[in-house]
Amino acid sequence: MSWEIILSAERGSFTDYNGSSVLGYVACMPARLVPRLFMDKFFTPPIKSDENGRALYAPYALRKIEATLVNKGFKEVAVVPPEKLKDVIDEKTKILGLSVHDPLGIDPVSTKLCMIFGGGPSWTALFFEELGDLVYELKKRYNFKVVVGGPAAWELIKERPDWIDVLFIGEAEHSLPEVVENLLNGNQVPKIVYGKDAKLDEIPPIINPARLGEVQITRGCPRGCAFCSITPETFRSIPLEVIKKEVEINLKGGWNRVEFITDDLMLYGSYKLRVNHDALTKLYSEIMKMKVDGIWFPHISASPVKESPKTIKAISEIAHYSFDRADAPVVGLETGSERIFIKYMRAKSFPYEPREWRDVIIDATSIMNDNYIFPCYTMTIGYFDETEEDVEYSIKLVQDIIDHQFIAWIFPLPVIPMATSRISKNPFPNLKRMPKNYWDLLYISWSYNLKITRKLIPTLTGGIKNKIINKLTNLMIDKIFNNIEWIFYQLRETKGLSSLNYSGLNLNNIIGIIKSITWLFKLSFKPL
Repeated sequence: MSWEIILSAERGSFTDYNGSSVLGYVACMPARLVPRLFMDKFFTPPIKSDENGRALYAPYALRKIEATLVNKGFKEVAVVPPEKLKDVIDEKTKILGLSVHDPLGIDPVSTKLCMIFGGGPSWTALFFEELGDLVYELKKRYNFKVVVGGPAAWELIKERPDWIDVLFIGEAEHSLPEVVENLLNGNQVPKIVYGKDAKLDEIPPIINPARLGEVQITRGCPRGCAFCSITPETFRSIPLEVIKKEVEINLKGGWNRVEFITDDLMLYGSYKLRVNHDALTKLYSEIMKMKVDGIWFPHISASPVKESPKTIKAISEIAHYSFDRADAPVVGLETGSERIFIKYMRAKSFPYEPREWRDVIIDATSIMNDNYIFPCYTMTIGYFDETEEDVEYSIKLVQDIIDHQFIAWIFPLPVIPMATSRISKNPFPNLKRMPKNYWDLLYISWSYNLKITRKLIPTLTGGIKNKIINKLTNLMIDKIFNNIEWIFYQLRETKGLSSLNYSGLNLNNIIGIIKSITWLFKLSFKPL
């Protein structure tokens, strides 16, 4: 069977990450350092499809586009894994829509990991390049139109491949159907289209299951941080009945877990950034009544946690979070510098003042830890006007977290001037532009990350019944962690220049493997 409209994405996006979205971060590593076999079998395995090539489940964004087009009357729409495109695209195919999440490998995580491990394209970039080669050949044969959108479509504004006919920036529900209609009718469409934000009644529920039980509960963010592409005007809470419909679709598709999609869990049902306790507790209670195995969420902000600890306690109890069932969402720590904070993210501390940011973080971390929510703090470092004094304030804030011995991870990331943000004209970060004491911040953060992870290892490996294997596993992990810490120690001592030592490592060819084994052997005898 074939379709007029096919939706897909590169492998780094079109996967279920073996059931754990955390494994997706491995795709941000330099491709030469992670063997393809590991990517294909463990970190980004392909999603299964039916006899017609359609994905049994798919990334939420593609499911939302599918629902939008079907809701507008486009009947021949199929969501297809990238591995099946060559089997399903034919003369009947008129449009191929692709969603991209990091096509050039320049998002904050990819930029940092590639920078500190000697450069080279990330797996996210390599996957997109491989998909592009396939699409280019298929397009020459069948002459369909290609529309590319998604959260990282901004990366392609200045470096758009020739095989892309339309680059779609922004939300799809309101504007994409018109683009599709024009393309099907042979009408001219601009090379770049900026989609208008959709109203709530324009956002249909998904009609087929999303991977990992993904369900969107909010869209947008009213805080308006300068480094973010989301503008304050875009915030909406999805109605509870729509959320429940999507959970039901996912349950029928075999997903008993629920993964909320949100830029900040605590914004659900909020008005003017104030926590809506009743809306959140009702949301959790209603979803848990549907007999799901658990509810997880990817993002939360520190300020509303401090504002409403009773809400955190309530949702933790409803969802049955515990030490063995803790959630580990991403939380924006950003900076410890009041000057940088006021200039780039002033509303992030609301309802508290920027000068209270340190207390907000410490109090919120304590509240989360008490309720089995272990934050993964991200920091934006390297603004063009950021000084070493600013970074020292960030180091002090991180040290405060460490001194309290919280269960939290801290990731100082280079701030990226996204083309759709208010800092789009800022220079792109590189080794030379980073403040010199960034490497001090990176070292103390990762030393603590490894310490916390070590602390959790007995829990993580507790399922290993054989005592000898359990002991060997823990010894191996301990040795690996020592080596990782030594890498960050060297980055600190050389102000990042030691990253160049890894540029020759390549685990995807025989010579590179031999060199890597030699390097790792030497590394294993390095004292810290």
